[in-house]
Amino acid sequence: MSNEEMKQALVDKLSAEQDKYRAWLLEQPPEEILNYCYEYAMREDLICSMKSADLSGAEMSALLSAYAPLDELYREFDKRETDMLYAMPECISEHANGILARWRESPVYTQSGAYASEHGELDAYRSSNKANLACKEAIHSAIRDSYHDNCLDTKEAVRQVVDAFGYDRTLYILALTVRHMDWDARFSRSNKEWAKTIPVPDDKDAWGDDRTTQYIVSQSHPGLVDLFINQARRDFLLTQPLTTEEIHTEAARLLDRLKQPQEPNSPSGTHFMAEVSADFMMRASTKDTEKLQKLLPFQSLSLSTLTDRKGVFAMISKEENLDQPLQKRRPSVRSKLQKTQEATSPKISAKSKGQER
Repeated sequence: MSNEEMKQALVDKLSAEQDKYRAWLLEQPPEEILNYCYEYAMREDLICSMKSADLSGAEMSALLSAYAPLDELYREFDKRETDMLYAMPECISEHANGILARWRESPVYTQSGAYASEHGELDAYRSSNKANLACKEAIHSAIRDSYHDNCLDTKEAVRQVVDAFGYDRTLYILALTVRHMDWDARFSRSNKEWAKTIPVPDDKDAWGDDRTTQYIVSQSHPGLVDLFINQARRDFLLTQPLTTEEIHTEAARLLDRLKQPQEPNSPSGTHFMAEVSADFMMRASTKDTEKLQKLLPFQSLSLSTLTDRKGVFAMISKEENLDQPLQKRRPSVRSKLQKTQEATSPKISAKSKGQER
């Protein structure tokens, strides 16, 4: 749905809820009806405010997921110390973001409905399903709103969704989409292989239909969804600490780059230099950069910035011997102690073990 369609669906849901409230109210005695005049008027004003409220796709999805959103909004507004109409749009937005915050903090439920029923976890299952549906709609809205002049602003689109739902749920919905559309060549091989690593439950209903198909981002073009996935995976990776293997891979890449120039390639012509990967620097801690430098076999090595260029560069003097391999990684103290303990501990034969028993 477009934002306009979602807004209309939300207004329709509030109006239908108000109609039921009015029908109930008219069945009450006249003196009782008078006690609810203020509440009825405020609920009407909330519906009017909803029509002009500036809400994101994620916020509207959150409100649509509520069973009785008008009642929730009224209770939220009634807590405030003001009854001014200008405060209603702010109340609506804050309530929607409160729902999104709860979804961000709650884990993705990765078991089937049958499992949830057997283990008394239906509330968690249903809450996660609501969040999944809202996340799917938010991804579609973000792609649509960030696509201009035949170009998708993937960074902004991903930011909108991740800010609302977090990485775990966003990546879960994306992986599920790719797994259900594995036949589509518009999804890259890399993303198809990645999607297989994300666990998805076998969640069948009473008719044998897969409930997870309702979370497929099917309204957006698969090529744009693939671009969205690339950005989401990269952004998530940048939040993760570097592994020993990744540090070693970056050191090997830098060593190869430093060996390529025939002459010193620094601006002053006195050093060989190679740019450290920007992604590596975004994830690297001080200890990570120290490990990187220990792997490179150069006494004059330093990591520096240049005044006329962006990035961080590995610099070595032109007198260095470039025909050197990477330094070997030293085993950790813990692994040394473990090997020593295994070597010195007495070995008991199977026969002696039996005798001991």
